Amino acid sequence: MTAETMDVAELATAPHPLDDPVRESLRGAHSRFAQWVGRVARYDPAVASFVGHPPVLDTPDWADLAELLGPGGGTGLRGYGHVPPPEWTVVRELASVQMDGSGLRCEFDPEAEVLTAADVPEILDLIARTEPGPFLPRTIEMGAYLGLRVDGRLVAMAGERLHPRGWTEISAVCTDPEFRGRGLASRLVRAVGAVIRERGETPFLHALAGNTTAIRLYETLGFTLRKRSKLTFVQAPDPRPGNRRTAGHRTAPAPR
Repeated sequence: MTAETMDVAELATAPHPLDDPVRESLRGAHSRFAQWVGRVARYDPAVASFVGHPPVLDTPDWADLAELLGPGGGTGLRGYGHVPPPEWTVVRELASVQMDGSGLRCEFDPEAEVLTAADVPEILDLIARTEPGPFLPRTIEMGAYLGLRVDGRLVAMAGERLHPRGWTEISAVCTDPEFRGRGLASRLVRAVGAVIRERGETPFLHALAGNTTAIRLYETLGFTLRKRSKLTFVQAPDPRPGNRRTAGHRTAPAPR
């Protein structure tokens, strides 16, 4: 069975698009960003750091993941029970939640502006000060991003990230600390949700389980818990001279 037919078989039996949101996105709406080796896929590293993988990685999957990441490269794996080969390093583990936005009360905001590539320097500055999650120079290409300004200064933003079938993830929700408590994040989540609903899709989002303040906010907006999960951050072996860890190499099929 080839990697492509294996993916089709998995797609046909997948219980829900949100159970495999990264590979679902890279098979479909974000295929232009996809780098595939076997059953494992990653985004173009300039766009996003996410890797999609089967629920249980077998020995060839780990080899393919090492091929994608490169020597010493790292990523986060979603789900439970990941046991890397001995030459890999488990860096840390974080509990996470996935929230269903079917009940989100959406509303367009006339003051929200569509952010573009020209706004990326301001976006990266806001991201650095608020740390809502990873945002790279080309992340803005993943979907629509909206921002609110005060006296011309970008003080809050939110946008679209993963795009599994029929769903769109709301992400990069952040507000400058100086302007918190004014409801700006809520306005932007509703506005991004309105953009998603206008396309006939349903919003969802991810959050760290320990970020209870954000989770409570999302619940007041109409999000509900869909499932709990875990992020296991791993580092690939580095067989280059001078590194203590070594790993075998398997020739991988060409990315799709």
